[in-house]
Amino acid sequence: MQRRMIRETSILRDFELSKEEEAAIGKDELEVRREDQDKINKFSRLHQRETNLEEELKTKAKDKEDLEELSNELELADEEDKIPYKIGDTLVSLPLPEVQEMLSSSTERIEESVSALEEKLSSVREEMEHLKVSGQELQCTPLGNMSLSESTQGLQCLNHDLAVSSDTHVGGESLEPSLDQPDNIRSDGNCIYEPCTPPATDTRKADDGIKVEEKDTNSKPNHEERIIVSFSDGDPENPYNWRMKKKVFILSAGIVAVINSTLGSSLPSNAINYIAPYFRVTDEQQLVLPISLFLVGYVLGPFFFGPLSETYGRRVIMLSSFVVFTLFTMACALAPNWPAFLVFRLICGINASSAIAVVGGLYADVFGNPVIRGRAMAIFMAATTGGPMLAPLISGFVSVVSWRWTFWVALIFAGASLVFLSFLPETYGPIILKKRAKRIRKESANSNVFAAIELEKKGARQMMTVTLMRPVHMIVYEAIVLFTCLYLSIAYAIFYLFFEAYPIIFEGLYHMNTGVAGLAFLPILIGAVIALGIFIWYDTVLQRAKKANAPWASIEEYRRLPLACLGGPLYVVSLFWLGWSASPHVHWIVPMLAGVPFGMGFMLIFMALLNYITDAYEVYAASGMAATSCCRSIFGAVLPLAAAPMYKSLGVSWASSLLGFLSLAMSIIPFAFIKYGDRIRENSKFCQELNKRKEKIAMEKEKDESVGKRHAAGLEELESAEKE
Repeated sequence: MQRRMIRETSILRDFELSKEEEAAIGKDELEVRREDQDKINKFSRLHQRETNLEEELKTKAKDKEDLEELSNELELADEEDKIPYKIGDTLVSLPLPEVQEMLSSSTERIEESVSALEEKLSSVREEMEHLKVSGQELQCTPLGNMSLSESTQGLQCLNHDLAVSSDTHVGGESLEPSLDQPDNIRSDGNCIYEPCTPPATDTRKADDGIKVEEKDTNSKPNHEERIIVSFSDGDPENPYNWRMKKKVFILSAGIVAVINSTLGSSLPSNAINYIAPYFRVTDEQQLVLPISLFLVGYVLGPFFFGPLSETYGRRVIMLSSFVVFTLFTMACALAPNWPAFLVFRLICGINASSAIAVVGGLYADVFGNPVIRGRAMAIFMAATTGGPMLAPLISGFVSVVSWRWTFWVALIFAGASLVFLSFLPETYGPIILKKRAKRIRKESANSNVFAAIELEKKGARQMMTVTLMRPVHMIVYEAIVLFTCLYLSIAYAIFYLFFEAYPIIFEGLYHMNTGVAGLAFLPILIGAVIALGIFIWYDTVLQRAKKANAPWASIEEYRRLPLACLGGPLYVVSLFWLGWSASPHVHWIVPMLAGVPFGMGFMLIFMALLNYITDAYEVYAASGMAATSCCRSIFGAVLPLAAAPMYKSLGVSWASSLLGFLSLAMSIIPFAFIKYGDRIRENSKFCQELNKRKEKIAMEKEKDESVGKRHAAGLEELESAEKE
C-alpha cells in the first residue's frame, strides 16, 4: 500500500509546468493547481502516519491481551505464593498481591496509550476523508503536459488506495469501496499506470468514467487483524439451539454411560462369595477391595476427564474412556488371578469415572434453560442410583452359575451401549467454535481466524497448573464446592457402605441367600424414583411462583437447595430406622423399607447440591463435578473398609446410629447455603471470572452488531453513489 501511494503521487509530481505553460495558464489557475499538488502531498504524509498508528495499536492490543491472560492465571494462585517477575534482565520472586498490582498498573497505562492513539488515528482519517472529497474535484482539470485521462488515472489510483486503507472487516471478509477503472486497476486490487496519448478532442467529464466498485471476490483478504469466531443469536451450531430430539438423545446417552459406570461399581457385591473361594482369598479386608479399588478409580479419573473435556471436548473424552472401560470389563471376566483381577477393577473404575465427571458438563452444554437443565440432572441422578441397586441383584443370581458370567453380562450391556454412544455429537461450545474457525481458515485462506479456546495457553505446565489442578483449586478456595464435597462424600460413603452392611443384616440376621438379599436394595431404588417425582413437582411450584412474582422465587438459592433441606432429615431418619428395626424378632420387611426414605434422602441431597454447583459455575461445571466426584469417591473407597469391624464391634443398632449422627451434622450445610450462598458467590474467584467472561462475550456481541450496522450503512452509501 505504502509503495503504491509513493509511486502514484510521484506520477503527479513528474509533470512539472514549463515557463511557457505557466504563461499560458492564468495566475489564479496556476495557484489553484499548486494547492491541489500540496493536497496530494499532504495525503501521502497522512497515509504514512495512519499506517504507523495502526501498527502501534496492534502492538498495544497484543500487550494488553498477554497481561489479561497472565492476570487470569494468577486469579487461581494462593495469595501467599511467590510469583516470578522479570524486572529488566533480572528475574525476582514477588508476593502475588504486588505482582497483581503491577500488572493492573501496566494494563491501565496501555489502555491510556490506546485511547490516545485511537484519537490521533481518528483525526488523521478525518483529514484523509476531507482530502478524498477534494481529490475527486481535481479530476476536472489536467495538469500541464498530463492529459485529462492521465490525471484522471492517477487520481483514480489515489482514491482507490484511500478506500483500501479504510477496509471494514466483518466475519473474515473485507468490503473495499473503491473507484473502478478496468484499464488501470487490476483484479487483485492494485493500480497500474499506463501513459496514453491525449485524444484530439476529449470533452468527456471525468465523472463519466467512475463507478463504485462492487465487492471483489478475487481480492486478497487482509490477514493482519485477528478475528475471533463466536455464536450469533439463533446459530444452529450452538448446542442451546439444537432440536429437542437431539437433546433428548444426548440426555439418553449420558444416562446409558452412567448406568454402565455405576453398575460396574457394585457388581462384585453379591459375587464376592464365589470369587473369594476361586482365588483362595480368606482375608475379610481384601474382600472389600474389588469395590473399593473401583471407587479409587473414581478418585483418579475425574482429575483428568473433567478438565480435559473442557480442553479437548466432551465426545472424545467420553468415547475413548468408555472403550477402555469396556475392554477391561472383559479383562475382569478373564482374570487369571486375584492381583490381576484387582488391577483390572482399578482401570475399569478410572475410565468409568469419565461419565460421572463429564455428564454434568454435557447437560450444561445443551440445556441453557435452568429449569430444563435441572430436570435433566435429576433424571441423570436417578440413573446413578439405579446402577448400583441393580448390580447386586444381577450378581446375586448370575454368580450361582459362574462369577465370570457376572462380568460377561456387564460386557454385553457395555458393548451395546458403546454402539449407542458412538453417535454422541460434540456439545462443548468452545470446541465447536474451534472446528468452525479451522474450517473458515481452510476455506478463506485467512490464517488469523481463531476460536477463543485456541488463544489460550497450552503446554504441560499450563495443563498441570491450570487445567488439571482446577478441581483442586475449587476444593481449596471455593466454599460452595468444599462443603458440597464434604456433605456428598459422607452420604456417598454411607451409600457404598450399605453393600457391606446389607449382607451382614439380611444374610446374617435373616439368613437370606445372596440372590434374595440383593432384592433388599430395591426399596432404595423406589425411594430414588419418588425423589425424582418430588423434584419435578417442586420445580413446577417454583416456576408458578416466579410467574406470580412471589418474593421467595426470586432468590437464586431457593431454586435447588430446599430439596436438600428435605432430603437431609429423610436420610438421617432412614439410618436410625434401619439400625433399630434390624432384629431377628422384627419382620425383615421393616428394616428393608428403611431403604425408601434412604433412597429419597440420598437422591434429593445429590440432585439439589449438584444442580446448585452446575448453576453457580456453568462453564466450570465439569471441574466442579470432578471435584465432588473425587472427594466422595475417596470416602466411598475408604469407609466400606471399616464396615465389617464397625458392625461387629458396635452392633447393627449403634453402628447405624453413628452414621445417623454424622449425617445429622452434615444436614446443616444446605440451610447455611440458603442464608449465605449469595455472599459466598460474590466472593468466589471462579464466579467472578465467569462474570468477566459473560461481560466480554456481551461486549464482543455488541461490537459485532455495531460493525454489522456500519457494514450495512457502507453498502447503502455505495449503492446510492453508484446510482448517482
